[in-house]
Amino acid sequence: MLARLARTCRCSLVLLVACTLLMPGRMAAAQTAPGATLPADVRDALEQAALPREALAVWVQEVGGPAATTPPRLSWRADAPINPASLTKLLTTYAALDLLGPAWTWSTPVWLQGPINDGVLDGNLVIKGSGDPKLVLERLWLMLRKVRALGVRQIRGDIVLDRSSFIVPEQNPADFDGEPLRPYNVSADALLLNYKTVTLTFTPDPARAAAFVGVEPPLAGVRVDASVPFSAGPPSGCGDWRSELGAQFDDPARIRLTGTFNPSCAEKAWPIAYVDPRTYNARALLGIWHETGGTLAGSVRDGIAPASPPSFVMSSPPLAEVVRDINKFSNNVMAQQLFLTLALVQRGSGTPENGRAVLREWIAERFGAQAAAGLVIDNGSGLSRDTRVSVRLLARTLQSAWAAPVMPELIASLPINGLDGTARFRSPLVRAHLKTGSLRDVRGVAGYVLGDSGRRYVVVAILNHPSAGLDAARAPLAALLQWVANDGPAATASAPVGGG
Repeated sequence: MLARLARTCRCSLVLLVACTLLMPGRMAAAQTAPGATLPADVRDALEQAALPREALAVWVQEVGGPAATTPPRLSWRADAPINPASLTKLLTTYAALDLLGPAWTWSTPVWLQGPINDGVLDGNLVIKGSGDPKLVLERLWLMLRKVRALGVRQIRGDIVLDRSSFIVPEQNPADFDGEPLRPYNVSADALLLNYKTVTLTFTPDPARAAAFVGVEPPLAGVRVDASVPFSAGPPSGCGDWRSELGAQFDDPARIRLTGTFNPSCAEKAWPIAYVDPRTYNARALLGIWHETGGTLAGSVRDGIAPASPPSFVMSSPPLAEVVRDINKFSNNVMAQQLFLTLALVQRGSGTPENGRAVLREWIAERFGAQAAAGLVIDNGSGLSRDTRVSVRLLARTLQSAWAAPVMPELIASLPINGLDGTARFRSPLVRAHLKTGSLRDVRGVAGYVLGDSGRRYVVVAILNHPSAGLDAARAPLAALLQWVANDGPAATASAPVGGG
């Protein structure tokens, strides 16, 4: 009897030791049972693109539930500080809608200083900028037409431009990527006229075997070749028509076209940043003023607006419309204008430092000081190598926006997958509103995806890797979006997948 009892105890002890040794492995298996890594299709796409799994950060969560209690459907490197590229615009635009309101507008006051006699303004015309990102050609023309309608044909003084609302450090437009003529590299300005760009249009005329060149806006003192001859030989498709033009933009007073235009091309437009941005405002205003029939005895110069009430005020489109342009088309210049406008309105001065402070405070108020602790904001647009944010914070931003009064305006600003904006070339099989972001080493998407079950998910996915800008890097994000959408006809909430 005693022997049998001893054998039983020894067996029980062996089993106890075995169970103790095996328990950590079983517990680990239980904790990662839903899947220790990313979905299989995403893993495969990463491998085919030669991208490591650590290059990707993801957060997927059903919308509408409290973030603290609703588990994410997928969390992978959720708190890693990564470069979000243009997904930064989600923070800037949501903060602006929340702090300023969708109907908020920019004001550009105009003063006619002096009496008007027989069409002559005996004084200065003064224009004060407040950051309006939509002072485009059409609205500039309307502004100067209003001056003409007030009886002014000749300005005997100067046109004075007050740009003091923004204090932006001087920068070389080539500093970011060596492409100074790309419109996205234009610097912010309190009086940003037509994005400081000029658009050349090429209209083919087969009868004359040439394309005629149009210029908008007309820049005073700048000559542009009136036409460019057709290329010789049989048509072979439009191809790289810009490089064939042999355009030379280095001379501020002359735009030369030394090449040819392919007759296979239809009418084309080419927007470029003007090579001398410091003189752009003067050239554009004087060019349009002359086009309306006006004359100027003095010059166009910077100065300070008077404290007296203005003669009239030009109001911008509402903020909701501006936010739509920013997010649909990922307009970096407009985003930086909005970023500095937040600084101006909330802090009294439109400086990058004040803009960063406003965004950090806004995030801390909504998501806690810890959420803002690891945040690095540069210029509010994402056109930066230094910006850092986590996918968890961007997802919390989208969750917050879903429950906010400005939800319709923000969601309507996001590109519709496969239909418009920067997402128009994506697969329309996934029903989603998605902000996109890309740099040479960054690619990401963030927004709302509708699943097959009828449930909607917040999705944030960002790649940071030297190869992220290649076309092959699109596949992992596409696979992830498809996985989110394929949640089944009656999907239930699943446990978190992967590591946070």
